[in-house]
Amino acid sequence: MGGNRNSGESITPEGLVELEAEIAELEGPGRNEMAVRIKAARELGDLKENAEYHIAKEDQAHLETRIKRLRLRLKNAEVVDAGVSEGSGAFAFGRTAEVLDESSGEVKTWTLVGSTEANLAEGKLSAESPIGEALRDVAVGEAVEVETPKGAKTFRVQKLLG
Repeated sequence: MGGNRNSGESITPEGLVELEAEIAELEGPGRNEMAVRIKAARELGDLKENAEYHIAKEDQAHLETRIKRLRLRLKNAEVVDAGVSEGSGAFAFGRTAEVLDESSGEVKTWTLVGSTEANLAEGKLSAESPIGEALRDVAVGEAVEVETPKGAKTFRVQKLLG
């Protein structure tokens, strides 16, 4: 990977807090609960034919893998703060805007976030998605055309909310 500064993954300050909270939950209560499950299953007897023990050990492996992945994400995270002063009239990373889908007339409220924070049901649009890339740094009132699986769509940034 070399010394490429952009090898990190962009994340909002809020996304960083959520990531750290998830790691703390898994490493504390998550691991404790797993230890209790394994101990209880172990007390049921012969480990070779103890399905509960094997399931608990498999779940423990999944938990540890999840913790390792989250820790790696945390290590590689580059916090990008929207900072209202920079590009104040544009839909920048970490900012929230009302966006009009001109083909459907629907107005969506989206926040541009890193790919691992993305969740359209929560209004979090990945800045690396085709629509997110097209809308990034677009000024209020400006429209962009994006090629989607359902054909070309035009989106217009109507208003910045934060």
